[in-house]
Amino acid sequence: MRNLKIFLSVVAIGALAACSNQGASSSGTKTSEAVGRVDAGPVNYTIETVADGLDHPWSLAFLPDGAMLVTERTGKLKQIAPDGTATLLHDFASGEPYPRVHTAPGAQAGLFDVALHPDFAENGLIYISYAAEQGDGTNTLSLMRFEYDNADGAPQIRNGKQIFAASPSRVQGNHYGARIIFLPDGALMMPVGDAFHFREQAQELDNHFGKIIRLNDDGSVPADNPFVGQDGALPEIWSYGHRNQQGIILASDGRVLENEHGPAGGDEINDIRRGVNYGWPTASYGLDYSGGRISPFEAFAGTEQSLVHFTPSIAPSGFAQYAGEAFPDWQGDLFLSALALKHVRHVDIKADGSLGKQSELFGELGTRFRDVRTGPDGFLYLLTEDESGPTSKILRVRPK
Repeated sequence: MRNLKIFLSVVAIGALAACSNQGASSSGTKTSEAVGRVDAGPVNYTIETVADGLDHPWSLAFLPDGAMLVTERTGKLKQIAPDGTATLLHDFASGEPYPRVHTAPGAQAGLFDVALHPDFAENGLIYISYAAEQGDGTNTLSLMRFEYDNADGAPQIRNGKQIFAASPSRVQGNHYGARIIFLPDGALMMPVGDAFHFREQAQELDNHFGKIIRLNDDGSVPADNPFVGQDGALPEIWSYGHRNQQGIILASDGRVLENEHGPAGGDEINDIRRGVNYGWPTASYGLDYSGGRISPFEAFAGTEQSLVHFTPSIAPSGFAQYAGEAFPDWQGDLFLSALALKHVRHVDIKADGSLGKQSELFGELGTRFRDVRTGPDGFLYLLTEDESGPTSKILRVRPK
């Protein structure tokens, strides 16, 4: 794995625009819908606590028996029983027998997503993404596959195998992406963030920064990935030109939808397609944190526009399409957990699949929301994140 310890040279906008844009369809016209703060939605729900005492939780996944797997960014994988009792399955901060999770004060690095294989009932496989230390002062986004076993009532994971490691590694601890989804063809997708300091690399195909990758479930590369066999391109890449993509879902209509942090404003929802360039940082609706422009362009020929962009930034993380029966009016709608504005953004889906009216939910709790999921019971589940310590919760949303 190449080791990127030195800040890469700044690439001019013109050079960025000259990069490969296979599959891109945009003419350079601004079509992305701008959305700011919106009204609060109706309080047609009650909220109950399922579990508390969690330390910076990042993701949850439902097991067939009603229990949940939860990752804590500090390194712990826990199983939460239906009554809220927590069992530690593994602490990746131990460094044994798997690479140690990288964490640092003020950084975003840590233990990230957990996902069950579509055939989990038969094969017992789970997938975990995290920032893994490399032993040389660097870390990288790693995707590992484990066998889960609870035959004796003592849940455990074993036989872990790394099936992907982002290249190059880096010293910094921000912008990892890391959410995992499985596709109908059995492949999986995972976003890889731009590592913050290396945003120009999102336009280059010889690295994984600012990309969405597509792999077979064993980590091998599908033969129909768009850049397989292309000189200077990594074969795992499915799309590029991304920034910090923390949410990705397979929608009910077959589309892959992704949410993405912009800088100061310009957060996005994107329709992810094969080989497409989504523009970062050649084109962006957001500003740099200094207040200056990232680029003179909000749209650029050969780069794809987002479906919608959010200013001010909502800092989207978790992403779900509601698929339960408890809230009929929410059926098929999108939910994004908003870290910065401390609510869950509800996005109505119209009959033609386009994005409709938006509202803000659960803002009355005054907390950061890290993840949102539809539970197997048809209720909505929320993962809060308290930055002060181990006081975060799993919440269940029921109808009134």
